[in-house]
Amino acid sequence: NSRGTSSLLKDSIPLIEFSASGPFEGYDLLRRGFTSVKNELMPSHPLELSEKNFQLNQDKTSFATLRNIQGLHAPLKLQMEFRAVKQAQRLPFLHSSNIALDTLRGNDECISFEDILNDPSQSEVMGEPHMMMEYKLGLL
Repeated sequence: NSRGTSSLLKDSIPLIEFSASGPFEGYDLLRRGFTSVKNELMPSHPLELSEKNFQLNQDKTSFATLRNIQGLHAPLKLQMEFRAVKQAQRLPFLHSSNIALDTLRGNDECISFEDILNDPSQSEVMGEPHMMMEYKLGLL
């Protein structure tokens, strides 16, 4: 059975070793972004994890409240709408404001820190459009 043998070989041999650049490949800044030691550190304060997961915790609380008030259908419908809105995105090299997601969450009328000081159109991670699309589609 040649089909079974090829699938066994495919699963047992890592494909990273057979890359075009080889094992001595340099760090690819375009594909992996800037390196940061800060991302690998453990949180320094117990509330730091809570702050990072604030939106997730807030969503869970609102879903639980909605379920208690209106029943099981209401949070399920809202979660389906969240999932549909998150899937509709722009190309990876263009900034997306996610206005539909903000409207669903009720954040469209409030001004936060990100609205003023975190303008993604002026960020330094803007790359070449063709390379970023090929990477997202798995062609590179």
